[in-house]
Amino acid sequence: METIVAKSAGFCFGVKRAVDTVYSEVEKGENIYTFGPIIHNKEVVADLESKGVRVINDIRDIRDIDEGVVVIRSHGVSKETASLLQQSPLRVVDATCPFVKKIHRIVEHDSLAGNHIVVIGSRNHPEVSGIIGWCGADACVIENAEEASAYKIDDDKDITVVSQTTFQPVKFKELVEILQGKGYNVNVVNTICNATIERQEEARSIASSVDMMIVIGDSKSSNTQKLYEICSRECCCTKYVQTKDDLEVDPRGSLRRVGITAGASTPKKIIEEVQNYVRINF
Repeated sequence: METIVAKSAGFCFGVKRAVDTVYSEVEKGENIYTFGPIIHNKEVVADLESKGVRVINDIRDIRDIDEGVVVIRSHGVSKETASLLQQSPLRVVDATCPFVKKIHRIVEHDSLAGNHIVVIGSRNHPEVSGIIGWCGADACVIENAEEASAYKIDDDKDITVVSQTTFQPVKFKELVEILQGKGYNVNVVNTICNATIERQEEARSIASSVDMMIVIGDSKSSNTQKLYEICSRECCCTKYVQTKDDLEVDPRGSLRRVGITAGASTPKKIIEEVQNYVRINF
Protein backbone atom coordinates (compact mmCIF):
# COMPACT_ATOMS: atom_id res chain seq x y z
CA MET A 1 0.00 0.00 0.00
CA GLU A 2 1.26 3.47 -0.92
CA THR A 3 0.91 6.38 1.49
CA ILE A 4 1.00 9.90 0.08
CA VAL A 5 1.51 12.77 2.53
CA ALA A 6 0.88 16.29 1.29
CA LYS A 7 4.02 18.43 1.33
CA SER A 8 1.94 21.40 2.47
CA ALA A 9 0.38 19.55 5.44
CA GLY A 10 0.79 21.08 8.88
CA PHE A 11 1.81 24.42 10.32
CA CYS A 12 1.69 27.40 8.00
CA PHE A 13 4.05 30.35 8.46
CA GLY A 14 1.66 32.38 10.64
CA VAL A 15 0.78 29.48 12.94
CA LYS A 16 4.40 28.39 13.38
CA ARG A 17 5.39 31.96 14.16
CA ALA A 18 2.65 32.27 16.81
CA VAL A 19 3.40 28.92 18.46
CA ASP A 20 7.15 29.55 18.46
CA THR A 21 6.51 32.97 20.01
CA VAL A 22 4.66 31.45 22.98
CA TYR A 23 7.26 28.75 23.57
CA SER A 24 9.95 31.43 23.44
CA GLU A 25 8.10 33.49 26.05
CA VAL A 26 7.77 30.41 28.28
CA GLU A 27 11.56 30.26 28.57
CA LYS A 28 11.65 33.77 30.06
CA GLY A 29 9.91 32.62 33.24
CA GLU A 30 7.10 35.18 33.41
CA ASN A 31 3.39 34.51 33.83
CA ILE A 32 2.12 33.93 30.30
CA TYR A 33 -1.37 34.27 28.89
CA THR A 34 -2.72 33.98 25.37
CA PHE A 35 -5.77 35.92 24.27
CA GLY A 36 -7.83 32.97 23.10
CA PRO A 37 -6.21 29.60 22.31
CA ILE A 38 -3.02 30.42 20.40
CA ILE A 39 -4.18 28.11 17.58
CA HIS A 40 -7.08 25.72 17.03
CA ASN A 41 -5.34 22.56 18.21
CA LYS A 42 -6.11 20.90 21.54
CA GLU A 43 -2.79 19.06 21.68
CA VAL A 44 -0.73 22.23 21.36
CA VAL A 45 -2.91 24.19 23.78
CA ALA A 46 -2.73 21.35 26.34
CA ASP A 47 1.07 21.20 26.06
CA LEU A 48 1.34 24.95 26.62
CA GLU A 49 -0.98 24.71 29.61
CA SER A 50 1.32 22.07 31.09
CA LYS A 51 4.07 24.67 30.87
CA GLY A 52 2.02 27.26 32.74
CA VAL A 53 0.44 29.15 29.82
CA ARG A 54 -3.12 30.23 30.54
CA VAL A 55 -5.84 31.24 28.09
CA ILE A 56 -7.81 34.49 28.44
CA ASN A 57 -11.12 34.27 26.60
CA ASP A 58 -12.66 37.58 27.61
CA ILE A 59 -11.04 41.01 27.69
CA ARG A 60 -12.70 41.64 31.06
CA ASP A 61 -10.57 38.89 32.60
CA ILE A 62 -7.40 41.01 32.33
CA ARG A 63 -8.74 43.25 35.12
CA ASP A 64 -7.75 40.57 37.62
CA ILE A 65 -4.19 40.23 36.30
CA ASP A 66 -1.53 42.73 37.29
CA GLU A 67 1.65 41.28 35.81
CA GLY A 68 2.90 38.98 33.11
CA VAL A 69 2.77 38.65 29.33
CA VAL A 70 -0.23 38.31 27.03
CA VAL A 71 0.26 36.96 23.52
CA ILE A 72 -2.25 37.89 20.82
CA ARG A 73 -2.95 34.73 18.84
CA SER A 74 -2.39 34.21 15.13
CA HIS A 75 -6.05 35.01 14.31
CA GLY A 76 -5.66 38.57 15.55
CA VAL A 77 -8.10 40.69 17.56
CA SER A 78 -10.29 43.74 17.04
CA LYS A 79 -8.87 47.25 17.25
CA GLU A 80 -10.71 47.84 20.53
CA THR A 81 -9.36 44.66 22.11
CA ALA A 82 -5.83 45.45 20.96
CA SER A 83 -6.12 48.91 22.54
CA LEU A 84 -7.45 47.54 25.84
CA LEU A 85 -4.63 45.00 26.00
CA GLN A 86 -2.06 47.75 25.43
CA GLN A 87 -3.62 49.76 28.28
CA SER A 88 -3.37 46.82 30.68
CA PRO A 89 -0.38 46.26 33.00
CA LEU A 90 0.57 43.21 30.93
CA ARG A 91 3.38 43.19 28.38
CA VAL A 92 1.73 42.58 25.02
CA VAL A 93 3.31 40.35 22.37
CA ASP A 94 1.45 40.49 19.07
CA ALA A 95 1.65 37.15 17.24
CA THR A 96 -1.10 38.00 14.74
CA CYS A 97 -0.34 36.45 11.36
CA PRO A 98 1.19 39.16 9.11
CA PHE A 99 -1.31 38.28 6.37
CA VAL A 100 -4.18 38.91 8.78
CA LYS A 101 -2.60 42.20 9.89
CA LYS A 102 -2.55 43.24 6.24
CA ILE A 103 -6.33 42.75 6.08
CA HIS A 104 -6.74 44.87 9.21
CA ARG A 105 -4.86 47.72 7.52
CA ILE A 106 -6.91 47.42 4.32
CA VAL A 107 -10.33 47.49 5.97
CA GLU A 108 -9.36 50.24 8.41
CA HIS A 109 -8.08 52.44 5.57
CA ASP A 110 -11.05 51.82 3.28
CA SER A 111 -13.55 52.25 6.12
CA LEU A 112 -12.08 55.66 6.91
CA ALA A 113 -12.32 56.47 3.19
CA GLY A 114 -16.07 55.87 3.40
CA ASN A 115 -16.30 52.47 1.70
CA HIS A 116 -18.68 49.71 2.64
CA ILE A 117 -16.70 46.64 3.75
CA VAL A 118 -17.64 43.05 2.95
CA VAL A 119 -15.68 40.27 4.62
CA ILE A 120 -16.18 36.89 2.96
CA GLY A 121 -15.64 34.13 5.50
CA SER A 122 -17.03 32.25 8.49
CA ARG A 123 -18.93 34.74 10.65
CA ASN A 124 -18.07 33.15 14.00
CA HIS A 125 -14.40 32.54 13.28
CA PRO A 126 -12.06 34.63 15.49
CA GLU A 127 -10.08 35.87 12.48
CA VAL A 128 -13.23 37.26 10.88
CA SER A 129 -14.43 38.77 14.17
CA GLY A 130 -11.08 40.49 14.49
CA ILE A 131 -11.23 41.87 10.94
CA ILE A 132 -14.72 43.28 11.49
CA GLY A 133 -13.34 44.98 14.59
CA TRP A 134 -11.08 47.12 12.38
CA CYS A 135 -13.98 48.32 10.21
CA GLY A 136 -16.44 51.13 10.64
CA ALA A 137 -20.20 50.72 10.93
CA ASP A 138 -20.67 49.92 7.23
CA ALA A 139 -19.29 46.39 7.37
CA CYS A 140 -20.76 42.93 7.11
CA VAL A 141 -19.79 39.28 6.75
CA ILE A 142 -20.97 37.11 3.86
CA GLU A 143 -20.66 33.35 4.18
CA ASN A 144 -22.59 31.93 1.24
CA ALA A 145 -24.37 32.59 -2.06
CA GLU A 146 -27.71 33.28 -0.38
CA GLU A 147 -26.23 36.07 1.72
CA ALA A 148 -24.36 37.48 -1.28
CA SER A 149 -27.57 37.54 -3.31
CA ALA A 150 -29.44 39.29 -0.49
CA TYR A 151 -26.75 41.95 0.04
CA LYS A 152 -27.67 45.49 -0.98
CA ILE A 153 -26.65 49.07 -0.29
CA ASP A 154 -28.73 52.23 -0.63
CA ASP A 155 -26.04 54.64 -1.80
CA ASP A 156 -23.33 54.91 -4.46
CA LYS A 157 -20.37 54.35 -2.14
CA ASP A 158 -17.67 51.89 -3.18
CA ILE A 159 -17.57 48.41 -1.69
CA THR A 160 -14.30 46.83 -0.57
CA VAL A 161 -14.36 43.05 -0.46
CA VAL A 162 -11.75 41.03 1.46
CA SER A 163 -11.59 37.39 2.47
CA GLN A 164 -10.78 35.30 5.47
CA THR A 165 -7.26 34.02 4.78
CA THR A 166 -8.35 30.36 4.76
CA PHE A 167 -11.49 30.67 2.63
CA GLN A 168 -11.90 28.47 -0.45
CA PRO A 169 -10.77 30.39 -3.58
CA VAL A 170 -13.53 28.88 -5.75
CA LYS A 171 -16.24 29.96 -3.31
CA PHE A 172 -14.67 33.39 -2.91
CA LYS A 173 -14.76 33.88 -6.69
CA GLU A 174 -18.39 32.75 -6.80
CA LEU A 175 -19.50 35.18 -4.09
CA VAL A 176 -17.52 38.06 -5.61
CA GLU A 177 -19.19 37.48 -8.98
CA ILE A 178 -22.62 37.67 -7.34
CA LEU A 179 -21.73 41.01 -5.73
CA GLN A 180 -20.25 42.38 -8.96
CA GLY A 181 -23.39 41.34 -10.82
CA LYS A 182 -25.43 43.81 -8.76
CA GLY A 183 -23.83 46.74 -10.59
CA TYR A 184 -22.05 48.16 -7.56
CA ASN A 185 -18.52 49.56 -7.74
CA VAL A 186 -16.73 46.64 -6.09
CA ASN A 187 -13.06 46.79 -5.13
CA VAL A 188 -11.94 43.18 -4.65
CA VAL A 189 -8.86 42.43 -2.58
CA ASN A 190 -8.15 38.70 -2.61
CA THR A 191 -6.64 38.19 0.84
CA ILE A 192 -6.67 34.38 0.78
CA CYS A 193 -3.23 33.24 1.91
CA ASN A 194 -1.08 31.62 -0.80
CA ALA A 195 -0.29 28.79 1.60
CA THR A 196 -4.03 28.10 1.88
CA ILE A 197 -4.41 27.98 -1.89
CA GLU A 198 -1.45 25.61 -2.27
CA ARG A 199 -2.67 23.39 0.56
CA GLN A 200 -6.18 23.13 -0.87
CA GLU A 201 -4.99 22.47 -4.42
CA GLU A 202 -2.57 19.77 -3.27
CA ALA A 203 -5.25 18.15 -1.11
CA ARG A 204 -7.68 18.13 -4.05
CA SER A 205 -5.07 16.56 -6.33
CA ILE A 206 -4.12 13.81 -3.87
CA ALA A 207 -7.73 13.03 -2.92
CA SER A 208 -8.66 12.51 -6.58
CA SER A 209 -6.06 9.73 -6.92
CA VAL A 210 -6.40 7.67 -3.72
CA ASP A 211 -8.72 5.03 -2.24
CA MET A 212 -8.85 6.79 1.14
CA MET A 213 -8.05 10.36 2.14
CA ILE A 214 -7.24 11.32 5.73
CA VAL A 215 -7.57 14.96 6.81
CA ILE A 216 -5.95 15.76 10.16
CA GLY A 217 -6.89 18.74 12.30
CA ASP A 218 -8.75 20.03 15.31
CA SER A 219 -12.55 19.92 15.16
CA LYS A 220 -12.64 23.73 15.56
CA SER A 221 -10.15 24.41 12.79
CA SER A 222 -11.89 26.27 9.97
CA ASN A 223 -9.17 25.61 7.40
CA THR A 224 -9.19 21.88 8.21
CA GLN A 225 -12.96 21.74 7.75
CA LYS A 226 -12.53 23.32 4.32
CA LEU A 227 -9.86 20.74 3.44
CA TYR A 228 -12.29 18.00 4.44
CA GLU A 229 -15.01 19.48 2.21
CA ILE A 230 -12.62 19.65 -0.75
CA CYS A 231 -11.29 16.11 -0.26
CA SER A 232 -14.78 14.66 0.25
CA ARG A 233 -15.79 15.87 -3.18
CA GLU A 234 -12.85 14.04 -4.74
CA CYS A 235 -12.72 10.89 -2.60
CA CYS A 236 -15.84 9.23 -1.19
CA CYS A 237 -13.76 7.62 1.55
CA THR A 238 -12.45 10.73 3.32
CA LYS A 239 -11.80 10.66 7.07
CA TYR A 240 -11.54 13.67 9.39
CA VAL A 241 -9.34 12.87 12.41
CA GLN A 242 -7.72 14.87 15.19
CA THR A 243 -5.13 12.21 16.10
CA LYS A 244 -4.30 8.62 15.18
CA ASP A 245 -6.69 7.49 17.92
CA ASP A 246 -9.61 8.47 15.70
CA LEU A 247 -8.62 5.94 13.04
CA GLU A 248 -10.02 2.43 12.92
CA VAL A 249 -7.66 -0.54 12.64
CA ASP A 250 -7.69 -2.47 9.37
CA PRO A 251 -10.45 -0.55 7.56
CA ARG A 252 -12.78 -2.56 5.38
CA GLY A 253 -11.88 -2.96 1.72
CA SER A 254 -8.63 -3.16 -0.19
CA LEU A 255 -6.58 0.02 -0.06
CA ARG A 256 -3.86 0.55 -2.61
CA ARG A 257 -3.25 4.25 -1.97
CA VAL A 258 -3.98 6.39 1.09
CA GLY A 259 -3.56 10.16 1.05
CA ILE A 260 -2.88 12.32 4.10
CA THR A 261 -3.13 16.06 4.53
CA ALA A 262 -3.50 18.31 7.58
CA GLY A 263 -4.75 21.73 8.54
CA ALA A 264 -2.52 24.71 9.25
CA SER A 265 -2.74 24.16 13.03
CA THR A 266 -1.65 20.51 13.03
CA PRO A 267 1.81 19.78 14.50
CA LYS A 268 4.27 17.68 12.50
CA LYS A 269 4.35 15.12 15.32
CA ILE A 270 0.64 14.30 14.92
CA ILE A 271 0.98 13.99 11.14
CA GLU A 272 3.87 11.56 11.56
CA GLU A 273 1.93 9.51 14.13
CA VAL A 274 -1.02 9.17 11.76
CA GLN A 275 1.28 8.27 8.88
CA ASN A 276 3.03 5.55 10.90
CA TYR A 277 -0.30 4.20 12.16
CA VAL A 278 -1.60 3.87 8.62
CA ARG A 279 1.53 2.08 7.43
CA ILE A 280 1.41 -0.44 10.29
CA ASN A 281 -2.34 -1.08 10.62
CA PHE A 282 -3.85 -0.62 7.16
